[in-house]
Amino acid sequence: MKQIEILFFRLVDIALVGLLAAMTVMVFVNVVLRYGFGSGIDISEEMSRFCFVWLIFLGAMTASRRNLHMGFDLLVTTASPGMRRVLLTIANALVLGVCLLILVGTIQQWHVNATNTAPVTKLPMIWVFGVALPMSFVIGLIAAARMLGYATGRLVDPPRPLGELHQ
Repeated sequence: MKQIEILFFRLVDIALVGLLAAMTVMVFVNVVLRYGFGSGIDISEEMSRFCFVWLIFLGAMTASRRNLHMGFDLLVTTASPGMRRVLLTIANALVLGVCLLILVGTIQQWHVNATNTAPVTKLPMIWVFGVALPMSFVIGLIAAARMLGYATGRLVDPPRPLGELHQ
């Protein structure tokens, strides 16, 4: 199971690199065309925006896995170990609740976004906003696992960010 998780997040990281590269190339080419030749590629503006949306949502998944999201941890770090577990259980329960709200909202809006199309590419907008489904599902699973870990005592301290693991 751990191998599947590692493979999944490696694929997400590769997708992030591809999205960032595509976005960079599209914006750069469009700037050169606009300033150098007085024209541009309309589709690149829209597609770079879509790439940015996907970049944010997929990046949120990997940041959540690596515990790299910004947080205010003054209260948690000064609390006793027992209280720290309670606070982290509550925090992860709140994250799980927000993920459920995003998941339900995306499902409820599915038909609307599937029938609306982008102005230039004519892609159904579900290709843009549909990324909220895997994001809410994956971050919700991570938060649920952490919540259960803190509640049962298997996790004592918050997972450290990736940069701190190598020190």
